[in-house]
Amino acid sequence: MDQSILLEAIHKQKQEINVSISLKQQSQDFTQLLFNALFDRGTDAEQALGELELLFRVIRDLACPQDAGKPCKTWKDFCLNIPELFDSLKKDANTIYANDPAAESIEEVYMAYPGFFAIAIYRMAREFYRLKLPLIPRLMTEYAHQLTGIDIHPGANIGSSFFYDHGTGVVIGETAEIHENVKIYQGVTLGALKVEKQLKNVKRHPTIEKNVVIYANASILGGDTVVGENSIIGGNTWVTRSILKNSTVMHKPLVEVRTKSLENI
Repeated sequence: MDQSILLEAIHKQKQEINVSISLKQQSQDFTQLLFNALFDRGTDAEQALGELELLFRVIRDLACPQDAGKPCKTWKDFCLNIPELFDSLKKDANTIYANDPAAESIEEVYMAYPGFFAIAIYRMAREFYRLKLPLIPRLMTEYAHQLTGIDIHPGANIGSSFFYDHGTGVVIGETAEIHENVKIYQGVTLGALKVEKQLKNVKRHPTIEKNVVIYANASILGGDTVVGENSIIGGNTWVTRSILKNSTVMHKPLVEVRTKSLENI
């Protein structure tokens, strides 16, 4: 193929899709530096915050080219919410430490638990989501997804003292609502019954009330589905309708074990 024809096709494609891959990489750098600024004693917080503001302006201008160069008020708005953010994340970390017998210290939770990293990035991204910034919140949570295998949409509303053990394979959709003191294990999906574009502004994902425990690989689907408080959802269950409070939902597979007789060996 003539290179000029190939270049013409590439230029045409780039005109149709206005994407800068540098936005993804710089959003990841921003996310990691923000986590370090808040939790790493070895990171100078004052210096990091200055770098973060500059980096935020760069990614904001890439995500919103129509606003490039204009005063950025949203970074200051985010900074005002940092004390409240700390309070929420401290509750998350303490809940993980209190519930996981394998956790030796709170420092281990902060540094070694993918579940804490994912919820921390989600709560940071959620603040930017509230500011109605496009792309950036989603790129932040996708960075955590990439590193931990935990997929939380920044639009989800997650209450305080949230705990998931291991966390790999957890999926929490955009309109999910999770009340306080909920525990989720690996492989859990809080998803939609249907995936259709016309449902964009409709609540598609379930509501999980306080003190609920959801065990591994359970799927809870649908915007009208409410799991009542103090309920237990067993592993490998498929829930598409509301569950009354104080309920236990179990999946009972048929497991058959056959042992060969020594006489037949």
